[in-house]
Amino acid sequence: MSWNPTLEPRCPDAGEMDQIETLIVPRARDLGGFEVRRALPSPKRQMVGPFVFFDQMGPAEFLTDQGIDVRPHPHIGLATVTYLYQGEFQHRDSLGTNQMIYPGEVNWMIAGNGVTHSERTSAETRAAGSKLFGIQTWVALPEEAEEVDAGFEHHGAEALPFLEGEGKKVRLILGNAWGERAPTKTFTEMFYADAVLQPGAAIPLPDNHEDRGIYVVSGSVNVAGDDFEAGRMMVFRPGDDLSIKAGPDGARLMMLGGETLNGPRYIWWNFVASSRDKIEAAKVAWAAGDWDHGRFKLPPDDKDEFIPLPER
Repeated sequence: MSWNPTLEPRCPDAGEMDQIETLIVPRARDLGGFEVRRALPSPKRQMVGPFVFFDQMGPAEFLTDQGIDVRPHPHIGLATVTYLYQGEFQHRDSLGTNQMIYPGEVNWMIAGNGVTHSERTSAETRAAGSKLFGIQTWVALPEEAEEVDAGFEHHGAEALPFLEGEGKKVRLILGNAWGERAPTKTFTEMFYADAVLQPGAAIPLPDNHEDRGIYVVSGSVNVAGDDFEAGRMMVFRPGDDLSIKAGPDGARLMMLGGETLNGPRYIWWNFVASSRDKIEAAKVAWAAGDWDHGRFKLPPDDKDEFIPLPER
């Protein structure tokens, strides 16, 4: 989920970032019966464009009265985007947002100087049992936007550009690609798309972005003669003219990338920033717990508990 259980994940510094083609095999983490597979950051690559975290949630199946309960927790210096294939959950934040999200929709939360949110399975969904499968990503903000006020946008599936033809269906979630632009406000040029390919169908990488990558959600793909199974992320050389071809069972991809930032980011727990000083200031503010007058507030509809600052 968008709560990060790892305090300071191993991230490459600027000198280690490799601009050649990179293959990433995500790490799996069990969050109490619910598996998350994290592709970014990785030891080989911290970001793809501005995308600094990339998590596959599930697929998971919950019995009656079960679900996810990610208590209120803070973020700075990033924007989160949630995109589901199956299921639903309830987002509540310190701005007063109380928003359900369903497959094909997008929840876009801008943390900026600081926001607190929770993610839970609703009471109605728990009563019937449910499934959950989707992707959550963190987009690092450029330095000039790290201190902006927090914000939230929700867009239904009908509001997102949808391209169809020649054996492929593509929903553009963020940014611009293939001549279309999604409605969500972004701070740098980027693209993020959900692509479903029939067996043998091909889709070109957008040619208007510096950094480009794909994550194979299901099926398999062929890239320049090599086959890649589900659960793999590939990052491509800037400027290379490439198409992604689906394997014999078809494929579902998340395609992502965009303008690179002016440098790597520091990541500690749920905080992302261009300097360690900003991380330290956020740690002090969350630990103080001054919900009435401090930097961080709790969601007004979910303020009875929160995740405390880790001790280390």
